[in-house]
Amino acid sequence: MGANTARQMGDSSEKKINQFTFAFYNLENLFDTKNDPKTLDDDFIPTSRKNWNEKRLQKKIDNLGKIIHQIGYNDIYHPPVVLGVSEVENAFVLKQLVESEYLKNKGYDFIHFDSPDERGIDTAMLYRKQYFTVTHSEALTLQLINENGIRDYTRDILHITGNLEKEKVHILINHWPSRRAGTQETSHKRIAAAKKNREIINGIQKKDPDARVIVMGDFNDNPQSDSVKNLVGTSFYNPMELLHTKLAGSLSYKGDWNLFDQILLSNNFLQQYGNTFRFKKAEIFDPDSLKDYHGRNKGIPFRTYVGKKYIGGFSDHFPVYGVFTSHSK
Repeated sequence: MGANTARQMGDSSEKKINQFTFAFYNLENLFDTKNDPKTLDDDFIPTSRKNWNEKRLQKKIDNLGKIIHQIGYNDIYHPPVVLGVSEVENAFVLKQLVESEYLKNKGYDFIHFDSPDERGIDTAMLYRKQYFTVTHSEALTLQLINENGIRDYTRDILHITGNLEKEKVHILINHWPSRRAGTQETSHKRIAAAKKNREIINGIQKKDPDARVIVMGDFNDNPQSDSVKNLVGTSFYNPMELLHTKLAGSLSYKGDWNLFDQILLSNNFLQQYGNTFRFKKAEIFDPDSLKDYHGRNKGIPFRTYVGKKYIGGFSDHFPVYGVFTSHSK
């Protein structure tokens, strides 16, 4: 499907290996059609210049459900057991998504908390109840102060703990502050987000030094950025470093590819021998069906709008995913 493979670890001699995918997808402005007076969602109501209406919402829901079903399917013939998402407005659109045509028979549920983000967009997690059992979930606030000394409201970090078969996993889902006001001007915000994640991880590992931790999200920074490198440190592995090239990424801006969407994992996923839950590979899910097919945007993610113009695509980001093997004892 044109995906990019980062790393492979496997042992064909194992008699029984179950494979699972963990994925992340920025859904690009998955709003309902109602005006929320508490948030800046005025672009996504029927009376706005974008004319966001029920028909367009349902088309986007169906589009996204079809793609989510396909993520990693060619690898393991199953959709993701866990999918972190960003840019969703509320539980209503998530419920519509998990009940959409391509996902309704896959047993998905979701975890969502309303965040203080000014636009009302949140992070969330979809998971297949047959395989993943949630034991704990919480939203952790990222406190930021802007250059005027005023609080800068942004997305929460989701911390979800659960069991995949017999393996306990901690998952942190992120959507870091954007670069809209300038990359350098906003870099301190993403460094603060990285530090908050590291603080959460340290707390997890203090209680359990062998804890398995996956950090995923739209970091609005590349694998080579200081924020991401500081988060990775020596105790994590970032398979996305090998995926980001001049010709490949999860989103494109002014002709340059970026890989803001990343999945990081604690080093204990890499141990090959005696490891019952092991990382196998990471990929960008970028089939031709997800790309714009003509004009100056040919080859980049086929999005819902270009400016105010509705084009009826999916998202301005490609999904990313990792494949893991669970070795039955």
